[in-house]
Amino acid sequence: MMMSLNNLQNVIFNPVIPYVGTIPEQLDPGTLIVIRGHVPSDSDRFQVDLQCGSSVKPRADVAFHLNPRFKRSSCIVCNTLLNEKWGREDITYDSPFQKEKSFEIVIMVLKEKFQVAVNGKHTLLYVHRISPEKVDTLGIYGRVNIHSVGFSFSSDLQGSQASSMELTHIRRENTLPFAARLNSSMGPERTVVIKGEVHRNAKGFNVDLVAGKSRDIALHLNPRLNSKAFVRNSFLQDSWGEEERNITSFPFAPGMYFEMIIYCDVKEFKVAINGVHSLEYKHRFKELSNIDTLEIDGDINLLDVRSW
Repeated sequence: MMMSLNNLQNVIFNPVIPYVGTIPEQLDPGTLIVIRGHVPSDSDRFQVDLQCGSSVKPRADVAFHLNPRFKRSSCIVCNTLLNEKWGREDITYDSPFQKEKSFEIVIMVLKEKFQVAVNGKHTLLYVHRISPEKVDTLGIYGRVNIHSVGFSFSSDLQGSQASSMELTHIRRENTLPFAARLNSSMGPERTVVIKGEVHRNAKGFNVDLVAGKSRDIALHLNPRLNSKAFVRNSFLQDSWGEEERNITSFPFAPGMYFEMIIYCDVKEFKVAINGVHSLEYKHRFKELSNIDTLEIDGDINLLDVRSW
């Protein structure tokens, strides 16, 4: 899976800060940069800079400046340095960083933007002002302890190839509503992966696993962005059952790229978003082998669907 963070390449352990190091490959869409560390109690700020070179005089352009601050109230300031001038600040006030706490930053390179998750939770998006292809240097500065920096270079992310659609299309590829037959019907250890991008003004979307003959919906996943509810249900014998809504944190945000993994276990479905387990749903529809169709609709850009 793209989001499994164990197969990182070129890992640097316990770098001395300030750290300035060459990024070994180009930042194509799909690349992940994973930084694990700890904020000391006396930190007022630190920064992670994706730089175009390492020149100090004149100062190298910074395509992406990620700057957690702890002065009065904590926030994250993002910006771009071009020709030694800072641009307009993007400020995120809902900051996940805390003094005396560990963190894991995952910066994902997408075609139009960087997407940042901290501690497995979506944190912010930053639209490219300088092409990420020009970035070749990572700089980390300020009051911070870094345990490791690693990369996962992958270009398969948003160039989703049709060949990976191992499903039989009922409707046209990647257009919504999307419906396709699973290449083999559902059962224990079967997996469905959906890659998509949430619309900027999205209200919600739904992913349904359907028993084609009876039109029963065995699993109805319905994230609602306006109420931050991740609703699950089943539609059996022409009626909806009881909704399940409990969730530790709502995993979706407008504009974000996601990979949803639905894994079928003997007793339940397990759902993960961007590599983080989100929920499980006990089977209400018991004839798993009758589940043979995937349907997707709503406020997303569908990039890729696979099942195995």
